[in-house]
Amino acid sequence: MNTNDGMLYLGLSDEGRVALPLQMANRHGLIAGASGTGKTITMKVMAEGFSKAGVPVFLCDVKGDVSGLAEAGAKNDGMEKRIDKFGLRDTFVYRDYPVTFWDIYQEKGHPIRCTVSDMGPSLLSRILGLTPAQEGVLEIVFRIADDRGLLLLDLKDLRAMLSYVGEHKEEYITTYGNIATQSLGGILRSLLPLEREGGDLFFGEPDLDIRDWMRCAPDGRGMINLLSCVKLVQNPTLYATFLLWLLSELFEELPEAGDLDKPRLVFFFDEAHLLFADAPKALVQKIEQVVKLVRSKGVGVYFVTQSPGDIPDSVLAQLSSRVQHALRAYTPAEQKVIRATAQAFRPNPAFQAEEVLTQLGVGHALVSVLDEKGVPGMVQNTAILCPESLMAPCSQASYQAALGTDGMGKYDQSVDSESAYEVLEDQRQADERQAQLDAERAAFEAEKAAFEKQKAKEEEAARKKAEKEAEAQQRKLEKALEREELQRQKAAERRKAQIERQLINTGSQILKRGLMGTLFGGSSGRRR
Repeated sequence: MNTNDGMLYLGLSDEGRVALPLQMANRHGLIAGASGTGKTITMKVMAEGFSKAGVPVFLCDVKGDVSGLAEAGAKNDGMEKRIDKFGLRDTFVYRDYPVTFWDIYQEKGHPIRCTVSDMGPSLLSRILGLTPAQEGVLEIVFRIADDRGLLLLDLKDLRAMLSYVGEHKEEYITTYGNIATQSLGGILRSLLPLEREGGDLFFGEPDLDIRDWMRCAPDGRGMINLLSCVKLVQNPTLYATFLLWLLSELFEELPEAGDLDKPRLVFFFDEAHLLFADAPKALVQKIEQVVKLVRSKGVGVYFVTQSPGDIPDSVLAQLSSRVQHALRAYTPAEQKVIRATAQAFRPNPAFQAEEVLTQLGVGHALVSVLDEKGVPGMVQNTAILCPESLMAPCSQASYQAALGTDGMGKYDQSVDSESAYEVLEDQRQADERQAQLDAERAAFEAEKAAFEKQKAKEEEAARKKAEKEAEAQQRKLEKALEREELQRQKAAERRKAQIERQLINTGSQILKRGLMGTLFGGSSGRRR
């Protein structure tokens, strides 16, 4: 049995049972020890105890061997002897625990997603390692998106927004400040490692509601949320991104709770040395902040690692409960770590912690926890309780059964809502269509102008031709008239000549008659 009257039962020492008061479980803790000394078993025992007490748990499964929580343990001689040693024969039951499997890569559990807007420009800048100038530009991009009502949900939204701002930066400089092309390019380049590691899977919808990790099963036991980290820890940028978002969500979303009878939620970060090794400074600072302040939110954080030296001192100082498995002292550096680790415990007159640390067997640890008043107890040489669940990865059948009954299927199907990418893509296509229409209109106008020009040219040519033809016709008519006039003149001249001839003839005749009369008229008178 793992809980007893508000206590989390951890194991058995020469002085009796060793247990952590649940009301002190939000003071955080450390499980440390060399590889193969039983750290994972201790973590599972604690997770089972919290679950049985109705406290939801979150576990990072780095090695892929914690999924056995979803399946009942297997009976064997070693387990039976240990059960008898702990005096648990009447209460110990091999059982499975309510487990919800999660996986950012969507291979071994429900997806975990958050939106780019939820991450925010500040955290994203730290993750991407942006310069102050680039961070300022990213702040401007987020502000423009917000002012325009453009949702930044996934990485393609962010890329589309960066490209849009780059193309229209002259429109925004006077309102938001200088937007350097070099900074935009630097941000886009910084996104490449995050995308390569699977950031396109992490950013999107539906985004995780952190309260879905704070559920209890129908029987009252706390849900154990198991995140597959086998692949995730191999991609440090995405791992840091996820943890920064997670810690920020815990701190920002959960209300102050003060001291509770038991935590609202407990986190276990297995292989914590992977978390802090080469971690971005922003992540270490955020962990320090959360570990110091999240206690008041009712959340406990437990780090599991090989050596206390893997944890930064500023974080280590906040870890009140310690479960220290065996350490090796093969080098001067390791001996120094052992001395420092032993000195961190409240001494027990019954033994020397420094000597015992190198002699502990598998499944044994030096344990120091807070009492009900928050005072560190004396270190105890403790045999850790055996887990009730399977000490191996669960079967595929158990995994599928957990997936089908945990009620988290709502996260399985991604949702591609209308966001910045779709809006800007529609706008780009509309601009392209408008540009095409403008080009077609311009081509039509040019063709029309050419047609009208050709028509005018042809009309001018026709007019000139008509004029020439008219002129030719006029000249022809004038020539005809000239010919007619000439003919009239000739006819008149002929008539005149004829008349003149007639006149001449008539005159001649008259003259002739007159002359004749003169000649002959006188002769006749004298005869009378």
